[in-house]
Amino acid sequence: MTVSKVAVLCVVLAIAAARPAQAQPPTIPEIKVSETVNFRLGITGQFQYDTIDTPDSPDWTTNLFARRLELFFAGQVAKNVTFFVETVAANVGRTLPSGKNISLSPVLQDAYGEVHASTALMFDVGLLRTPFSRNGLEAVVDVPADRLRRVHVRTRRDHAVLGRPRRGRSGPRGYLLSNRIEYRAGAFQGARNAQSTNALRYTGRVQVNFLEPETSFLYSGTYLGAKKVLAVGAAFDKQSQYEGYDVDAFADLPAGPGAVTAQVDFNRLDGGGNPLLLKQNDLLIELGYLMKTWHLTPVLQVARHDLVGTDIGDERRASIGANYWLSANNVSIKGAYTHVKRPGGVTPQHEVTIQLQVSYF
Repeated sequence: MTVSKVAVLCVVLAIAAARPAQAQPPTIPEIKVSETVNFRLGITGQFQYDTIDTPDSPDWTTNLFARRLELFFAGQVAKNVTFFVETVAANVGRTLPSGKNISLSPVLQDAYGEVHASTALMFDVGLLRTPFSRNGLEAVVDVPADRLRRVHVRTRRDHAVLGRPRRGRSGPRGYLLSNRIEYRAGAFQGARNAQSTNALRYTGRVQVNFLEPETSFLYSGTYLGAKKVLAVGAAFDKQSQYEGYDVDAFADLPAGPGAVTAQVDFNRLDGGGNPLLLKQNDLLIELGYLMKTWHLTPVLQVARHDLVGTDIGDERRASIGANYWLSANNVSIKGAYTHVKRPGGVTPQHEVTIQLQVSYF
């Protein structure tokens, strides 16, 4: 790793060590039409620098670009009926294999409506995330730089072989026993043949909240010491011969002058003979400690991608970095160094990521 790359990361971490002025997240504005009708807007911008070396070469691939530009629109249209819409333009200005991506091409990320019969029974219809691993259900605004979870990004791509995870889902979710138990289930389009006569894709998840419950549609990657959370979850994913299973655990607890955040996700996927989705085991471990005085969270991550029966395509990632919370999740600077190792004598790679995030929702 060159001196310049190390220097860039050190500068970011030095900035993160500086003590900021106390800042509170702003209040979300709401357009209220009546007691049962309201609307609100939100935005997220993630502006990123990243660089990664080329194996057996002095060259580095470096980009300075907009990782995500997102617009949110949510609200309530009738008693117990709400909606959420999210559009995103990704990698604007980044150099891709096809050339520099300079076009601003927003896509519909999520769009769904929810009927709230009771806390124990809500019904969602639209384009939204499969209720599988916790990692895949976390909001992008409060996790480490660029999510830094490439093994699980790969897992999501493997899921996409069976059809886009957010396509055509309907199903119930709810909270039982004073919100201690959460369940989610859904039917998705999944992979479709030309006649669309094959089976649908079914996914379900259960989470047990041992301390304070989590009742938002998207989980948080960190509560910045504002809650005491200890949760364990499990999920399945099934379509035709494909099977997927997940177990995960999450903790966010006060500790000394700050708070500890820890997460473990394990996925087992089996494409049932599909050569594009090999049988595999994927593991993510994440640990962070919030130092409230400095609004700083050092973060350590380890991720493994293991194909069953072969090591071709396996991957190991270890990352160390820090998140600097200028105004909670509304404004933050995140930096990380990642070591990427693949078997078979492939030269390891080194990656540096720095990201400024501005979010309001």
